Amino acid sequence: MPQRLVLPVLCLGLFLCNNVGVVAAEAMRPNVVIILVDDLGWGDLSCYGGPNIKTPNIDTLAKDGMRFTKFRANSSVCSPSRAAIMSGMYPDRAGVPGVIRTNEPESSGFLSQNLATLPEALRKVGYQSAIVGKWHLGLESPNLPNRRGFDFFHGFLGDMMEDYGNHRRHGINYMRLNDEEIDPEGHATDLFTDWACDYLKERAVKKDKPFFLYLAYNAPHDPIQPPPEFLERIKQREPGVTEKRAKLIALIEHMDAGVGKVLKTMKETDLDKNTLVFFLSDNGGPLNTEAFNGPHRDGKGTMYEGGLAVPCLARWPNKINPETVSEAEGVSMDLYPTVLEVAGVDLKTARGRIFPQRIDGLSLLDVLTGKETAMPKRSLYFVRHEASPYFGMKSSNALIDVDGWKILQNTPFSKLELYNLNADPLETTDMAQKSRQEFQRVGMKLYRQIQEGGRVPWMPPAKD
Repeated sequence: MPQRLVLPVLCLGLFLCNNVGVVAAEAMRPNVVIILVDDLGWGDLSCYGGPNIKTPNIDTLAKDGMRFTKFRANSSVCSPSRAAIMSGMYPDRAGVPGVIRTNEPESSGFLSQNLATLPEALRKVGYQSAIVGKWHLGLESPNLPNRRGFDFFHGFLGDMMEDYGNHRRHGINYMRLNDEEIDPEGHATDLFTDWACDYLKERAVKKDKPFFLYLAYNAPHDPIQPPPEFLERIKQREPGVTEKRAKLIALIEHMDAGVGKVLKTMKETDLDKNTLVFFLSDNGGPLNTEAFNGPHRDGKGTMYEGGLAVPCLARWPNKINPETVSEAEGVSMDLYPTVLEVAGVDLKTARGRIFPQRIDGLSLLDVLTGKETAMPKRSLYFVRHEASPYFGMKSSNALIDVDGWKILQNTPFSKLELYNLNADPLETTDMAQKSRQEFQRVGMKLYRQIQEGGRVPWMPPAKD
């Protein structure tokens, strides 16, 4: 070989070796799938003891992995919980204290531009990210999925569909394939399932980067519209349930069938062997649909445990022991640091390098892998802002202190209540008058947290 070619060839060889190593290292890193469902009650899975319901596919995640019994959402309504997952922060600190809606006077959130979303952070360490299903963190730029870190979006921008078949909200079509408006036919649950399976098959072929898939179903949010064959099956199997409950069970079991297809696709493509899967709900179930929140008080929209407690399952082969039940008190925002740590990010040095914001969540990794059985002691804060006459453009809030005292204001116009969750987990006895010292102490913590959230704008900049 001529001498003048030796150095370039050696350099090329080193370049290829180095890059093959990078690709190989990226490919070995775990994939992550978060399956977020909408308004599923804490007890509305058979693995959580749900009455009259059978969810064998979702239950396999508990059988093969971990079932949390004391997991909570960061809010009792949709958008704030999603903001917590995407930011690792308390929702109001992320700019989304309430539900983002089509009409600005009724909307209570604008996802802050001063944070890196989970897919934005993962992109910096070599991940490819996709969202299939419901976004609900912005209806226009800059807060669209493809502008906030996702490489691929196939789903629904808005809050709820007024019909699972035509996918409209206020007469507006929010279905998108990336930036393109689409108008697909079929039940939304089936569409999201099929699109998620298509994405998984594509990633199984490419294998060039680890991936993050955020699969967010609209189900079982109202309107409660299960396919007729599922409803008929429930009526035949469970003749004693009400019509309303039968419809909800059918919608959940239809969703379970969709999750089963997604898990089957992962197994058939061998993706399941190196993928961490989370399954959880965005908030508790609404009582008006006859959702079942287990023993917890009340339901969606409230600051009682029925509005905050959610099912959460995690599966990660050879990392999470099968059939593990955990009482660790995790919250939605913990998924952000957990996923980043799973992706190899050193959380102690990541701020400013991977993400700019102060993270409120804590990694669940040690709990998942059995190194710890509980989360570090911390206070937990919950918020729901609502742009409606009932709330008067104000918020309801709650805070659970490290020693189990919980203070809450269930609406902006109701009195503050105090419960000792250690002695009274069902929130039956208000201790606000009997335990004044604790009431004042925990109340001051709540006020400071509300002030912290108040520093962040939750409306988009005014247009000239």
